[in-house]
Amino acid sequence: MNPLSLNTAPTQAPVAAQKPVVTDRMRETAENFEVSFLSQMLKPMFEGLSTDGPFGGGEAESTWRSFMIEAMAKQTVKAGGIGLADTVVAEMLKMQEQGQ
Repeated sequence: MNPLSLNTAPTQAPVAAQKPVVTDRMRETAENFEVSFLSQMLKPMFEGLSTDGPFGGGEAESTWRSFMIEAMAKQTVKAGGIGLADTVVAEMLKMQEQGQ
């Protein structure tokens, strides 16, 4: 038996010494939260708009308005957002550190 082959597993740092890592799932969750927040903030802007007239969408416009608002919020987050997702990720990391 070769003594070098007995313990060839890579050594890992203890769990407490590992730094928290921002995962794709954490970032996605934080961005989804920011989209939800922005949607709620944008919603009142469109409540009083009339859908009549030559360029209005009628009932269909008011029916699909919530989808348009959500799409606007998603695009805003995709373009950099308002920084809320970054704050949420930072808080997630703090909570992860406290849990270790």
